[in-house]
Amino acid sequence: MIIIMEPHVTQESPEFHSLLKYLERFPHLQIKVIENKGVTRTLLEVHLIGEDYMVSQEDIESLPGVEKAINVTAKYRLIGRHGVLTDFGFTYKDLKFSQDSFHIFAGLCAVDTYENAEAIFKALKENGVCCARMGAYKPRTSPYDFQGLGKECLPWLFDLAGKYGIKVIVMEVLSPHHIDEIREALDLTGHPCGVILQIGTRNAQNFELLKAVGRQLDFPVLYKRGYGLALEESLNAAEYIASEGNTNIIFCLRGVRTHLGDPHRNLVDFAHVPVVKRLTRLPVCIDPSHPIGSRVKAPDGIRDIYHITAQGVIAGANAILVEFHPCPEKALCDGPQALPLEELPLYLEYVYKVRETYLELKKLVKDKGV
Repeated sequence: MIIIMEPHVTQESPEFHSLLKYLERFPHLQIKVIENKGVTRTLLEVHLIGEDYMVSQEDIESLPGVEKAINVTAKYRLIGRHGVLTDFGFTYKDLKFSQDSFHIFAGLCAVDTYENAEAIFKALKENGVCCARMGAYKPRTSPYDFQGLGKECLPWLFDLAGKYGIKVIVMEVLSPHHIDEIREALDLTGHPCGVILQIGTRNAQNFELLKAVGRQLDFPVLYKRGYGLALEESLNAAEYIASEGNTNIIFCLRGVRTHLGDPHRNLVDFAHVPVVKRLTRLPVCIDPSHPIGSRVKAPDGIRDIYHITAQGVIAGANAILVEFHPCPEKALCDGPQALPLEELPLYLEYVYKVRETYLELKKLVKDKGV
């Protein structure tokens, strides 16, 4: 059961303590308090974990300060949609992230040089984009491939982001101590930008890492679907993060590994955008760079990455994580799939037109009452 408190109730309020006093009569239940800072309001929720059939929903709802009690039967206790619990958005660095928002995180798969990072940030600013992707830590299939610059690049990377007005950087972490390194670098530089911690596909079921990013509340988390996992398995991994207290989560689809997707690098799974939005309250991101794996063009002259970006956006995606590089041929990580930086204005125009079409179609369906 999930008990939702009225908007004015906090953990210091007498109504909250009165509820806890009432729940003491059920010692077999585990009680977990969750505070969700959503886009429109802050939700104080009390979760009853265990066999709660003895708890009367009617009695709970009659207590002062209680707005509603919901019996949860869905698999995803925290990230799932449960009746009135449909708004799971959050605000970070003055940006709203929800199932209605839209953001583009463009940039380097792995930070390789100061000059390339600055070129990306400069281009983003010139094109009105305030979010970026930048990898300091990179897991690679071969131990001899470039592993990223690590914590040494963080201070100048964050300084550059602040210089060019970049509000948020999506950055992959491979270990809990990377979170501390990011926090220390932000403290050192005066917090010129924000960071969203990315859980990459190779760590999709690294449960200790999932718990670590869930326990900290300083940074939101972008969770990438495991390339060899069923959707249910990846959603349960996101539930791991939320169960530790951090519900500021973005779920990212990035293709799944199967030879059925050949000659693309992975099979595109963007048809699952509306599925994730239906099953959960999470904003949904798409990564079109990884499933394609190249800059190949279709006979119509449009790159495959553009085409599948459109598939995800028209399906209702709330964010795009896409790779650009000033000189893809010299990139030290995933150069073949990175788009050349001079294409950024074209790509953005293409994406915004598709997003506009999605919103028009959404309104059309709503007006027709379908």
